[in-house]
Amino acid sequence: MPSRSLLWSGSMLAVFAALALGGAYLAVPDFFRPPTVTAATSILAPVSEAIYGTGTVEPERWAKVVPLQRRRLVEICRCEGQAVRVGQILGRQDDAEEVSALHELEINHEQLQRDRDRAERDRDKSDAAKNEYEQRQTQFDESKSRISAQKVRVDSLVLRAPLDGMVLRRDGEVGEIVGPTDVLFWVGPPTPMQIVAEINEEEITRIAVGQKAFLRAEAFATQALRATVSQITPKGDPTRKTFRVYLRLPSDTPLRIGMTVEVNIIYREKTAAVVVPAEAVIDNAVQVVRDGKVERIPITVGIRGSRNVEIIGDVRQDATVLSPARADLADATRVRVENAALPPKQTTEVAADTAPDPVPSPTLDRSTAAPASAPVETSVADPDNAVISAALSAHVDSIVNDARRNVGRYPAAR
Repeated sequence: MPSRSLLWSGSMLAVFAALALGGAYLAVPDFFRPPTVTAATSILAPVSEAIYGTGTVEPERWAKVVPLQRRRLVEICRCEGQAVRVGQILGRQDDAEEVSALHELEINHEQLQRDRDRAERDRDKSDAAKNEYEQRQTQFDESKSRISAQKVRVDSLVLRAPLDGMVLRRDGEVGEIVGPTDVLFWVGPPTPMQIVAEINEEEITRIAVGQKAFLRAEAFATQALRATVSQITPKGDPTRKTFRVYLRLPSDTPLRIGMTVEVNIIYREKTAAVVVPAEAVIDNAVQVVRDGKVERIPITVGIRGSRNVEIIGDVRQDATVLSPARADLADATRVRVENAALPPKQTTEVAADTAPDPVPSPTLDRSTAAPASAPVETSVADPDNAVISAALSAHVDSIVNDARRNVGRYPAAR
């Protein structure tokens, strides 16, 4: 009997212990099994960082033709797209009043000339005759000056080409009243062309002459458009807090004068760098999973993008890193990796006109891309195409900077 009782007691204790262990497993599963983490794979890819701005396509040399006086148009050429020479007449304003005044001055001038000639013949006869001649000569000279001034007024109502080139655009019609605020003609050589862009003052120090830029235009959304920084205006606009930057376009560019473009000026790039998601970096370190355990490796962040960052340190290509990083996991913690992201394929489809997050690009470039309706394949082995693949992040950065700057300027209503 005693032995049977002991056996019964031991069995009950075993059952209770199993139940306790089962309950503890259900209540605190991480104590018995490694925590599940999500991870990404570091990849080797070209990376670039760009400054965003907006600009307009213009000829490098051009001029506006503006009336100096507010008058009615009586003549205007039909010459858009035609070559013109400097001084060529493009239009005329109503000059009837000025021409009438000029005619009166000329009639009066003729009479003064006859009076002067008569006084000149008699000037040696007496001192009075000599004085009369001098007065007639003075009146004659003044009349000549008035006629010259009136001819200038008449000529100012004639609109002429300011330089050799082409009439790029013409506005206005015969019968309209136009004045100094109305631009009637844009004249200049159609080539070479340039981009005149506005860049935020916070980022102008990163821009230098010779840097390449990638452009995005709605009319050519599927094409990679390029330009080169040619000039930076020394003085910025303190009201808009921007600087003007000129970018030279290649001779074969499909862009046309007057088009607006988004500009992404590349100020830093590498042809190959180790890249991980931005959320994988915490306190200048990444957590690498090796043999099922977490290992914290210090790194230095290089080029930053909206989704990915370059890391510099003892992390190689194809390493498995926690993404997002887990500050609650200590070194040597055993983990179970779930949904480890594999390196992207050699080509990626890039879609623009969407938020930056959906762009599945391994590069950090802040440039332009094609619209979603026209996907473009870009090779991560090509640095130029890599720049195009992360289209909108620089645009978003610019908007964020503007918003931060306006917080102090426009306080919230209470």
